Parts: sequence; structure tokens; C-alpha cells
Amino acid sequence: MSDINTTTNPTTANSAEEAGSLDFIRTIVEEDIRAGKHKEIVTRFPPEPNGYLHIGHAKAICTDFGVAKEYGGRCHLRFDDTNPTKEDVEYVDSIQEDVHWLGFDWGKHLYYASDYFPKLYEYAIMLIKEGKAYVDDSTAEEIRVMRGTLTEPGKESPYRNRSVEENLDLFERMKNGEFEDGSRVLRAKIDMASPNMVMRDPTLYRIRHFSHHRTGDAWCIYPMYDYTHCLSDMIEGVTHSICTLEFENNRELYDWVLDNLPVPCHPHQYEFARLNLTYTMMSKRKLLQLVQENLVSGWDDPRMPTLSGLRRRGYTPESIRNFCDRIGLAKRNSMVDVAMLEFSIREELNRTAQRVMAVLNPLKVVIENYPDDLVEEMDAINNPEDESMGTRKVAFSKEIYIERDDFREDPPKKFFRLAPGREVRLRYAYYVTCTGVVKNEQGEITELRCTYDPATKGGWSSDGRKVQATIHWVSAKHALSAEMRLYDRLFNEPDPTAAEDFRACLNPESLTVLNDAKIEPFVANAPAGSRYQFERQGYFCVDQDSTADKLVFNRTVSLKDSWAKIEQAEQKKK
Repeated sequence: MSDINTTTNPTTANSAEEAGSLDFIRTIVEEDIRAGKHKEIVTRFPPEPNGYLHIGHAKAICTDFGVAKEYGGRCHLRFDDTNPTKEDVEYVDSIQEDVHWLGFDWGKHLYYASDYFPKLYEYAIMLIKEGKAYVDDSTAEEIRVMRGTLTEPGKESPYRNRSVEENLDLFERMKNGEFEDGSRVLRAKIDMASPNMVMRDPTLYRIRHFSHHRTGDAWCIYPMYDYTHCLSDMIEGVTHSICTLEFENNRELYDWVLDNLPVPCHPHQYEFARLNLTYTMMSKRKLLQLVQENLVSGWDDPRMPTLSGLRRRGYTPESIRNFCDRIGLAKRNSMVDVAMLEFSIREELNRTAQRVMAVLNPLKVVIENYPDDLVEEMDAINNPEDESMGTRKVAFSKEIYIERDDFREDPPKKFFRLAPGREVRLRYAYYVTCTGVVKNEQGEITELRCTYDPATKGGWSSDGRKVQATIHWVSAKHALSAEMRLYDRLFNEPDPTAAEDFRACLNPESLTVLNDAKIEPFVANAPAGSRYQFERQGYFCVDQDSTADKLVFNRTVSLKDSWAKIEQAEQKKK
């Protein structure tokens, strides 16, 4: 997509506030305040309850609620529930949970577009009486063809010039349920030659014989979003209706509806660039497809960009708010590198996460000269970035587990970890030297034999000798077993939306499950959502599936961006 910029460097992508200037939305708000245009700033976040919120919605939430809070106003949470065929109470509940989780509150200002159905119907009657709306019997396909193209004007419907009396009669009968779905619609009478396709007699109402999650079977006609949205804003006294760029052309219709009805106020719509994130799908329709086709485990699958998925993966509301601050608000679409989102959570967890030692692919080590029954407690630092978090005791014994990747029988050049005859440091413990390798009948290494130097307790030698590597470990006698779910990016293409079939871009290695990892007992009773840095491994959180009998951890993010190294290596090959 040649017209899309890519923002990749999290260290230089500062918010408008950090840069010492306001974004264009806040500039408008401040100008309105100085001009005395509004007594109170009122915004709204208006999700459709037809899916779970994703990271793109987080940008809108932070903008809508953030602007209102900064200027002493209020932000409404309003569900635009005008299509009962796709809406569900499950989505309503999840959206409220996600907004609260992000740290925002609407107070008493929770609204539903469906609350305004009677008033919206009255306004439609007014448009019909003014000759500005008519009932069209054309099919959806016929209407689409009559609209014309970007280079050719549309054609008027044969039903466009019905009398006011006939339109009122038909519209009431539509409301009373006399006609089948799709047989008739109510359209605005505007301009079939308008250069803005949105203005070519747009549909205002359609027939849907479908029970609504709030109004039940009281209605069988439902208003369209563009008609509902502006009137809902007006009814609630919204001053700044902030939305994304795909609604820019719809602003003319937003204004037309309000200009042609006797309304007490006229909100204004402002558009900003939506969030596009590399390796990420933002379409709710396609995310729903992933769920329905069981390509993910659900809306809260930690690989999903949904807020519930990010929450389960271990992301914090602070990291997402900081990410939204960094990318800021712009008037032009851009593609943000997902590495910036990952940077935000690494930055926070580096400061706040408790350090723990965990071995994901364990290899047993027997320290032959260590006393059989001796157990020592080593002091381990909980977080070197925050001394106030203190230290903890870690048990050390004759048999330990180390990471299988930390040993090579025939080490390649620049491999400085454990190998036959080589000495390494066990973090917080001792220097050990590999003296032997035990293999099974298939020739696979099952165990290492080592010796330790008692004079190096704490991981330091008194004679000044140095080792080239420090590795982590856990005591075999004390370790807990755990399942580790190693999550990676769901797609292996930077822009899966550009593919003919986005499912072909799914990363087959987006989830690796390790069933017999070993971890220190410090985490035994940690509640779901607890976050840790597994030393030398990455940041992990306790999954909701975790129990006292079976610990389950999700990898939130690796310590470093391994994908960047892979991509750089691939580029060098080309």
C-alpha cells in the first residue's frame, strides 16, 4: 500500500503532549472553549455490539474518553444497536468490561440507540412530510445499480416521486410488519447526481423481522447507522463527534439529516486516522470468521488483537494507553509497526514485573560433588529496576534443571554456554563444570553430570576467574511443573488484509505448547493475570486455565524482538 506510512521506532514516536504541541482534535476543542462555543465538552464512544473490541477501538476509547476528561467534560458510552441480526448481549457486556479495564468510566451516561427508536421514527415521519424521504420498493441490487458510479451519476428510482400520503401509509405499514424483509426501504430524497456517493438517496430504514436484544419484537423496521448516529449525538448533546476517516464522506449526510430536521443543536463530526497495525487483522467480520471457523480458541484467544485477548495474554491497560499516546492522532492513514505495541508492554513490565526462574525445555543436571541431602537458599533479586521489590529465597540442591538450549555437546563458534569441560555460572548459585553426558538408547541426551566450586557461592569467584556465560536453573526437588503457551504473531505477513484470502497468512507457529516446563515454587498460588519476567526467556502471565494442580502460563512477549532479527536476516539473503 504505497500511500501508507509505517511508524516503526518506539523511541522516537512521541505523543503530541511530549512533543510540546496538541493534536488537531485537542486544538479544535481548545479553540471552541476559548470561543465560548460550548458550556461543556461532550464526547461519546459508540460501538456496535456485534463483536469484541480490538486494539483499534482502544485508540478511539482513549481519544473519546481522554479528550472529555482533559477538558472537564463527559464521555458517553452509547451502543449503536440498530442491526439486531448481528448483535448480542455478550458483546454488550464484553464492551463495558473492556472500557472499564482500560481505565475509563461513563458514570451515569450509558445509552443505547435503541432507546431512541420512537424519536427516530418521528423524525422520519417529519422528513416524509417535508418531501425529503420516500419508500422505495426496489430491491437492494436495483438500488445499487441505480446509484451509478464515481464517474457516472445515479438514476432516480421509479418510486422517488410518490406522494407524501402514499409514503406515510407505506412507512406505517412497514412499521406494522405488513411487508417482508428486503421488500421496501425508506430512502432520503437528496441528489442522485451528487459527486458524493453517500448522498445519492441513502437508505434510512430497512425491514428486519428479527427480535432485538433490548426492544424484543416491538419493531420490525430498524434505522440505518448514518441516520441514527447524528440524531443520537444531537439527543445526547454531544459537542464533538469524533470518528475515524472512513466516515469522512458520511459527514455530509450527518449534516444533511440535522440540517433538515427541527433539532435544538447541531453536533459536529471530526475524523482521525484509524489504527492499522502490522501483522494484525482489524476487521471485526474477519475476526468473527476466525472464531467461527475455530482457527482461534475464541474472542479472548491471546493471539487475537481483541482487548480481551491482549488482557489474557498479559498486556496491561497502562501499556495500551501508553501505546495510544505514542502513536497520537493524525489526519492521514498510516501503518504502525506492531513492535511499538510490544515495546510498550516490555517497557512497563521491565519496571513492574517480578523476576522468576523457569526452565521451558528442561534438561536434568546432577552435581556429583554436591552433598546429597543439602538444600541451600540463595538470595535472588526480584527486580533490578526497582530495589523496593526486594529479594526472595531460591532453593538449590544436588539435582537441578537447566534449559536444554543452554548445552551443546559439540558447541559451535560463539556458543559460550555449557559444554563438556566448560565452566559456567548458575545465576545466584555457583560455578559448575560439565564432566559427563548421559544418553538413552536413541542417542538423545537425558542428563548431564557436573561438578561445582563451593568457593563461588552467590555466583562469584574469590580468585577473580571469569566465565563467559550465566544460565538460569531450578532445583529439581523443589520445582513445579507447568504448561507454557508460547504465543507469537497470528499472521506471518505484515499486511494480511492485502491477501486474497487472509487465512492463508496465518502463522502456523503462532502457538507452541510446552507441557513439562519447570518453575520455582514462588509462583505456586499466583492468581490468574499475575505477570512475571522469566529470566532470559520473556514476560509471562498466569492464564485463566491455571489451577493449583496444573499451572498454565502465557508468553506475553519475548525479551527482545526476535522477528526483527529474522526479517533482517531474510533481507540480507535477497
